[in-house]
Amino acid sequence: MKPNQSKPKPKISRCFLFSLLLSLFLLFLVSIQYHRQPETLLAFTSTITGSQKQNATNPDIRIRPGYASYDAYIQRQLNKTLNPKLRKIWTTRDWNRKINVFSNFFSELREKGFLSNSTKALCVGARVGQEVEALRRIGVSDSIGIDLVPYPPLVIRGDFHKQPFDDQVFDFEFSNVFDHALYPDKFVGEIERTLKPGGVCVLHVALSTRSDKFSANDLYSIKGLISLFRSSELVHTRKVDGFGLDTEAVFRKKKLKQSS
Repeated sequence: MKPNQSKPKPKISRCFLFSLLLSLFLLFLVSIQYHRQPETLLAFTSTITGSQKQNATNPDIRIRPGYASYDAYIQRQLNKTLNPKLRKIWTTRDWNRKINVFSNFFSELREKGFLSNSTKALCVGARVGQEVEALRRIGVSDSIGIDLVPYPPLVIRGDFHKQPFDDQVFDFEFSNVFDHALYPDKFVGEIERTLKPGGVCVLHVALSTRSDKFSANDLYSIKGLISLFRSSELVHTRKVDGFGLDTEAVFRKKKLKQSS
């Protein structure tokens, strides 16, 4: 090569240029999507920030991180509820076994006066409805369940953060999925809203062990539950063996004060 001859410039590969342009295009789309979030997602962001602040002052309940949106939370719950293997187990091998266990729980609650055959009952987060069937078998015929995925005739579609019912409908509400609530305050608030004055809420929760990977919160003390109930008082607790849950807490909604 001659001294005054310039060195040839390396050619930029077409693959590199294509990758660069594609990356810039995707970055542009993400930017557009971020600045054009739907109102529901913006509302979710605001709500979860408020919920995190509220629970930061409550050491007895910890919200698990990892949900970018409420839709992401719902999808994670559906991944379990719609799992075909699990649904087959729930409706075959586990069907009668769980009904028998729930029937014993409810029979003992009836003996204590917390429900009767005339009770109008709701099971929150009932999946395929074993607890609903158990209530009906012991004589509480006016019973129904709600879950993200319906299972007629025992379970109708419903989100426990916003129950599809009017105020003061039920005499009795039961749930063993408190740990699945992303917003424990809304979960409890909806129970209190739909309970009649004097109505009873029974929750089965885990205090001694941590729940499965689909749980959205961890409860460390019964005090955490008590702090969420604004219109009810704790009237009974006991240890139970309920499919990984170890504590039963019974709350009664306060009756309205009569004006003089």
